[in-house]
Amino acid sequence: MAPHSNETANFGDEAKVATAPPEALESQAESKPEMKSDKKSATQLESIVRPVAERQESSHEYSGTGLDETPKSPTRGHYRTPSLNAARRRGSRQEDGSATNYARASGSVRSDNSDETVHTLVNGADRHQDAKEDDEDTGYPPLILAAQGQGRYERHAWKAGGIRFVPLRVPVVRRLQMAAVLMHTVSILALVSFFFFLAAIPLNWPLLVPYLIHLSLSTAPSDGRLRFRSEFLRSLPVWRLFAGYYPAELHKTYELPPTRKYIFGYHPHGIISHGAWAAFATNALGFRDKFPGITNTLLTLDSNFRIPFYRDWILAMGIRSVSKESIWNTLTRGGPNNEGMGRGVTIVIGGARESLEAQPGHLRLIIKGRKGFIKMALRTGADLVPVLAFGENDLYDQLSPRTHPMVHRIQMFLLNVFKFTLPALHGRGILNYDVGVMPYRRPLNIVVGKPIRVAAAMTPQPDQADIDRLHALYVAELQKLWETYKDQFAKDRTSEMTFIG
Repeated sequence: MAPHSNETANFGDEAKVATAPPEALESQAESKPEMKSDKKSATQLESIVRPVAERQESSHEYSGTGLDETPKSPTRGHYRTPSLNAARRRGSRQEDGSATNYARASGSVRSDNSDETVHTLVNGADRHQDAKEDDEDTGYPPLILAAQGQGRYERHAWKAGGIRFVPLRVPVVRRLQMAAVLMHTVSILALVSFFFFLAAIPLNWPLLVPYLIHLSLSTAPSDGRLRFRSEFLRSLPVWRLFAGYYPAELHKTYELPPTRKYIFGYHPHGIISHGAWAAFATNALGFRDKFPGITNTLLTLDSNFRIPFYRDWILAMGIRSVSKESIWNTLTRGGPNNEGMGRGVTIVIGGARESLEAQPGHLRLIIKGRKGFIKMALRTGADLVPVLAFGENDLYDQLSPRTHPMVHRIQMFLLNVFKFTLPALHGRGILNYDVGVMPYRRPLNIVVGKPIRVAAAMTPQPDQADIDRLHALYVAELQKLWETYKDQFAKDRTSEMTFIG
């Protein structure tokens, strides 16, 4: 009602002026300049009182900036520089839509002409020398939902020979969860055994020989086209049973706009990376719903795609090779713009070497010398997203390298020569709680951290200083992720997270 009253009052003043005598009109005309000067001074005063941020106006307010913020991938044979220059030109623009939310919530890295070629953007503010000092990082949000352990049935176990056996009265759903985890744990052994069973029958040779030739020549694991990926298999109810066994929970802390491309760094490796399979190889934990528009691909060793029948299984589950060629092709092909927009890859950074450090209550990460994923992020312009799986190291017990050095030397020999290793592990059994190769029923809380925005490098070989600086930012963000949620998801820890190599 206030604006309407003001308009009425102004209209009444004009009416009074129109009906006033000539002497009054002359006096009002003489007072007009004073009124204008008063308005001018009021405007100047308002401009002084108002904050600077409110007085600035963007010339790109309605230009559609942010509708497609994905970095344009360089074509083969040369690298295009406009993506980096465009990133500099967009430095002062206001992004709309999901890109605005992303800039407010996430960190980023960009390049400019100064000596400091990589800067961090936290909450949308440039943290270099001319940044505002009062800009503060709000940190990670609190997480309410958490996977909890289900050890109440172990209290009713009956013992024989020092081994606790599963009670007879156990809900059927727990039996089904056990069967789902058993299927995944022994899948490679079962499929290889089935292949050799077929190979023992000569009638199958005309089919198996062409299959083996195809297996050795196929480029499906690294061509980036995601052929044979089956969303039907990834969404089977068996995977919800698999995730409910531990149980496992996927936690989202920040929005990831589908107009970008991503490299998810999964930590730790654990023994078999059960959490990575549940979160990124299936839809059991709701990755597709939590991060809509992002097609994520879990990566594994290229040697796994040389195992008969098993390679077809993991290809159908959307898993691809962790080779450089595979990462490049996956992040520069496909998507709405055919240059990788909305695509992501998940790399278990520590690899097989880190599996030897998996001990319950400890979190020792192999990351100091792992910079290949940083280089690929700079080459492709993919944002880096740290992922920390609380509880991954608690799923198995294994011999410690410090108390069994001879066993550790044998494991390292196998790793250096054959590129894989055999952890000396033990877990629980199907019908007991103490002996077997099944993982313990311990909660898995997989937290997806804040993305670090990366601008594509101008050359095929990024500068080593940029690699080191971005690596330091990633490690710092990973440390922050641990410090924020360790008291919630790692209450029973015996040591803090450490970086050992």
